[in-house]
Amino acid sequence: MTIAARAVAPSTADLLREAVHQSGAMSSQGLLERAFTFAFRSMVYPQIWEDPRADMEALEITPSSRVMVIASGGCNALSYLTANPSHVYAVDLNATHIALLRLKLAAATHLPNHATYFRFFGTASDKRNVRLYDDLIAQHLDRQTRAYWEGRDHTGRRRITRFARNFYRYGMLGRFIGAGHLAARALGGNPSRMLAAKSHDEQREIFDRELAPLFDRPIVKWVTSRRASLFGLGIPPAQYDALCDYGARPMVDVLRERVQRLATSFDLKDNYFASQAFGRSYASNDAAPCPPYLQRDGFMAVKARVNRVTVLQQNMIHFLAAEPTESLDCYTLLDAQDWMDDATLNALWREITRTARPGARVIFRTAGAATILPGRVSEAILEQWDYKAERSAEIYAKDRSAIYGGFHLYTKTA
Repeated sequence: MTIAARAVAPSTADLLREAVHQSGAMSSQGLLERAFTFAFRSMVYPQIWEDPRADMEALEITPSSRVMVIASGGCNALSYLTANPSHVYAVDLNATHIALLRLKLAAATHLPNHATYFRFFGTASDKRNVRLYDDLIAQHLDRQTRAYWEGRDHTGRRRITRFARNFYRYGMLGRFIGAGHLAARALGGNPSRMLAAKSHDEQREIFDRELAPLFDRPIVKWVTSRRASLFGLGIPPAQYDALCDYGARPMVDVLRERVQRLATSFDLKDNYFASQAFGRSYASNDAAPCPPYLQRDGFMAVKARVNRVTVLQQNMIHFLAAEPTESLDCYTLLDAQDWMDDATLNALWREITRTARPGARVIFRTAGAATILPGRVSEAILEQWDYKAERSAEIYAKDRSAIYGGFHLYTKTA
């Protein structure tokens, strides 16, 4: 495995300040932005919350495709390898996400088989994982990544031991889900009962009984009306505003709608996002739903193609600025554009447009339903792209992660 480094990486704090801070430090918005960046410096996503199956359908990856993706928890960057691209560039602001993806890549190379890999990252709750790390993985990591996993958390335990204690209960997202379970039980509901459903009718019945009434509780309405309440989902103040349509809808109604979609719109036996949301883990066997990179066939593809991944802690605009003209085919922006002001959006799309080959594809998700680009990105840039509105809607309907308002696909005109 080779992990490229173009220059000394800036700190997570510096990258987050550049990406998130849009308001003065002493304004109420500015204080929230700074609180968010402080929280976001640690592990946020133990699992990425975008559906790679939907992504790959939209991107139409081929053996000649060069792909740029925001790394986040690394699930999608690795899952794309199952589609046999030429190369994947995984870029992220957060050093802990970089450390997680590098751990996954090293493990794919040096663990002996799918069973041990699934136990490590699928079950992620077995004491043998720590021994596997010490014996087979640690010596192959770069110094910074190894220092992270062997460093101590606030309990005094090495971070790598989280893979012996259900890794998916950690990070901001894992703790947010855990807190949601505790709050739901205190208010009379039990999210884990969703996983007992045997049919769509039972899914709807259990949602109506266990979860829907929680959103009518005054305390839930009050808590979710605070912008900081969704920091655990990795949602900064600017995206919170977009999520509730800039105050046009109460946040509690938006959350009820998104949770209902996750709970009732897809077969739970085929939705590992629901397993994580309602069960706080993947199922304990590799026949259960899980990301493509953790499936048996997917793991073998990842193992064979690890050297096609370059991992970079970098602002993606700076990454693209260093790439040659017409050099990339696929871009996965997750929901990052919801964070951006107009100047940053235009800077990003200038570089995307310059580096995109004819026919290149860009996908992203938004808190709201509509694409955010018209009226914000220069018309001279957007006229070089074709927005696939109908195809975007089709893929959104298949996106099992269910928490976003929209999925969007743009293709570069020749």
